[in-house]
Amino acid sequence: MDIRKIKTLIEMLEESNLNEIEVTQGDESVRISKGRGLVDLVENDQVNTSISNQESFSLNKDDTKNLVGDQVKAPLVGTFYRKPSPDSDPFVKVGDDVKKGQVLCIIEAMKMMNEIKSEFDGKVSSIEVEDGQPVEFGQTIIVIQ
Repeated sequence: MDIRKIKTLIEMLEESNLNEIEVTQGDESVRISKGRGLVDLVENDQVNTSISNQESFSLNKDDTKNLVGDQVKAPLVGTFYRKPSPDSDPFVKVGDDVKKGQVLCIIEAMKMMNEIKSEFDGKVSSIEVEDGQPVEFGQTIIVIQ
């Protein structure tokens, strides 16, 4: 597995609420897990790559942020988009009033665009993900008060 792909997986894990991720691509497999401030790489014995099993990477993630309000969480893994198309206005902005059932964003997964609708009435107090960033299942993406 390409070192760039592994670094991308590490970055995705850093930005998520997950503690571990495992990816298999053909005969290659890599498992990355968080533990005591480090990400440990464990690779399948059949894989011959430039990364050893003992190599680890430091994380600087601040997990202490407290979010006040109703949290809209990603229902699937994918790429977060605030707009229906690159030249359109965002579905919502911080400060907008939203109604239950209103489309808040799109998460693209496997070339499918999935509209994420509000489960709450209220005002958008924060958008926790940048446009075009990957999101993990259960990750808070928008907070509504």
